[in-house]
Amino acid sequence: MKNNSNAYAALRVPDYRRFLSMRLFSVLAIQIMSVSVGYYVYDLTGDPLMLGLVGLAEAIPAISISLWAGHLADKHNRRNILAGCLAAMLCCAVALVTLAVQGDTLPKGIVLSGIYTVIFVTGIARGFFSPTNFAFLPQLVDKQTLPNAITWNSSTWEVASISGLGIGGLLYGFAGVTWAFSAIAILMAMSLLMLLQIAPRPVPRSAQMEPALVRIREGLRFVFRDQVILGAIALDLFAVLFGGAVALLPVYAKDILHVGPQGLGILRAAMSLGAIVMAFYIAHRPMGRNAGRTMMICVIGFGLCIIGFGLSKIFWLSFVFLFLCGVFDEVSVFVRASLIQHRTPDHLKGRVSSVNSMFITSSNEIGAFESGLTAKLFGTVPAVVLGGTLTILVVAIAWWKAPKLRNLHFDDAGEAQKES
Repeated sequence: MKNNSNAYAALRVPDYRRFLSMRLFSVLAIQIMSVSVGYYVYDLTGDPLMLGLVGLAEAIPAISISLWAGHLADKHNRRNILAGCLAAMLCCAVALVTLAVQGDTLPKGIVLSGIYTVIFVTGIARGFFSPTNFAFLPQLVDKQTLPNAITWNSSTWEVASISGLGIGGLLYGFAGVTWAFSAIAILMAMSLLMLLQIAPRPVPRSAQMEPALVRIREGLRFVFRDQVILGAIALDLFAVLFGGAVALLPVYAKDILHVGPQGLGILRAAMSLGAIVMAFYIAHRPMGRNAGRTMMICVIGFGLCIIGFGLSKIFWLSFVFLFLCGVFDEVSVFVRASLIQHRTPDHLKGRVSSVNSMFITSSNEIGAFESGLTAKLFGTVPAVVLGGTLTILVVAIAWWKAPKLRNLHFDDAGEAQKES
């Protein structure tokens, strides 16, 4: 059986397995940080707006340096950039442990300032990490194996997410915030160790002597001239921006569903559980014709499930709605990642993925701020329902304005074909 038709082809590559281990440990750490920092801040303040500010503190630096990070990822050794990012996030995790240990003896304002500072620095590191990680992946496998590698990369992210969110909630609820933050530091150290076992890859050949601004403009020009890539990024951007109910889960867990940090971990894991089910399905049944149309329909389903979650006051029903959100969202994630990997030349991957990171990855944090602000102004439930409604409206606009994305098909290897 050929590698490109084998659901486990990428896993036979040793460096790719090390890459997945690095990915597993780092995402575990980031997700534990997400759930534990969020609940800790809400415990200290009781204010949903402060949850939104956590997202904003990470988004501002990530957006600010994303394009520069993509430029560097196309010009320098990608493995070494990733190592620097993981080392920085390890230092941030140690700082969180220190704040937790000293939390009872410090004024609340000092603790909150320290947390926001750590999140800000983490945002800088993740701003470099995301486009570099994306660009490094295709250097580890051949072109035929790449679609399978993308799927397993996504699946690993989801496995780490469901585990990290659940572990974060359980650690916080049963062992306390100090143990939760300590787990982050340990996992970041393990991630860095796995990365350093991967052999460095050569820097892609490109116009190395061109000024940085020229190279950044080249990446932006590539994205904005490709209606399919631009449409996929824009659709996911606004869906995540308006459908950011995840940021308000601490409010639902504590004040609406009354399930505490343990229940919060389960709710945070629900979307990832749904996504990993869909990711494994795609790994064995690759998407073919009507990939673009399927993506748009799934984003509509995502918006409807966000509305259902917002209105639910029953824990198990809320879990089901979030699970389905994860199922629908994974389709969008897979289509967008496949498009960018296959339609982008290797020497542009860092810059193009930085644009994707700037508009998608950071939109999670901007969406968290938007959700926190609207919850502060209109109430938690109206904020979530409004977000889901706007998500559906965005799909309607994309269906009308982006026909090339709507008519997108994939061939048997998972590559985008010309639109019909």
